[in-house]
Amino acid sequence: MKTQDWKTKRVGVLYGGLSSEREVSLRSGEAVASALERRGYRVQRIDVGRDLPFALREHGIEVAVIVLHGKYGEDGCVQGMLELMGIPYTGSGVQASAIAMHKTLSKKLFLAAGLPTPMYHQTTAGALRDQTLLDLSCAQGAVVKPPCEGSSVGISICLDDAALQKAAQGFSPETELLVEAFIEGAEITVAILDEEAAMPLQIVPAEGFYDYQAKYQRKDTQYLCPAPISSSLLVEAQRLSLGAHKALGCRGVTRVDLMLDKQEQFWLLEVNTLPGMTATSLTPKMAAQRGMSFEDLCEMILRDASLQR
Repeated sequence: MKTQDWKTKRVGVLYGGLSSEREVSLRSGEAVASALERRGYRVQRIDVGRDLPFALREHGIEVAVIVLHGKYGEDGCVQGMLELMGIPYTGSGVQASAIAMHKTLSKKLFLAAGLPTPMYHQTTAGALRDQTLLDLSCAQGAVVKPPCEGSSVGISICLDDAALQKAAQGFSPETELLVEAFIEGAEITVAILDEEAAMPLQIVPAEGFYDYQAKYQRKDTQYLCPAPISSSLLVEAQRLSLGAHKALGCRGVTRVDLMLDKQEQFWLLEVNTLPGMTATSLTPKMAAQRGMSFEDLCEMILRDASLQR
């Protein structure tokens, strides 16, 4: 990876934004901005709104560190604007960001690359109201989620038809949904750092699955790194994660989420192109396992900034 020293440039940390993940982004962005300041960078914090182009010009931003999550930040919109303005930025480019943000499109590319991902259906909430788990070939259960949200926003695990109908009723009829076969097993995640897969981490929620509360509010979620699985499975998780990162054309630091079922088969769920950087976030934990401080990680992300990503 070619890197550049941005110490003499005005660094804009873009955070906050307009999505449902705004609060998480504010916390991530503040952590990143503070870390870069400790390393001597000239940082300007920018809470992203619809006046972003004006704010970038007003503050003379010469390179952008994107610490946004969700719509308008992680989906290629801001990346395209920065390309148009000629401001180098971090993370994946326009196309990879848009594809990774859309979980259904991601799954299609996983399958095209020969990578395992749970069986799925594209549907709408209205159509789902007339279906059963058997209709969906998901006898063991289904995961219902909006295809373009992060931080587990809007996700329901449905182990019976009543839960499926409740999930469908939670959205307006025209809402696009991804319905995925439920995989029972261990939740595994792998950070891609400098085009190399970090040691896999296992997430162990105190109850249920790794939802928004478990991620950001509860204190009893366990994070095991390295994941307590065989060495061959650790290597396989790394192989699949790097393969998913490359299949979507991602750049910079990403985090890949997988499930490991009872038969020790991995299933790819998604690639996060702008993973969280809060005190409880997973990517910093995996970087630390490699001997990288939080400041090291933030500086590595910044030094990779460029255009035409």
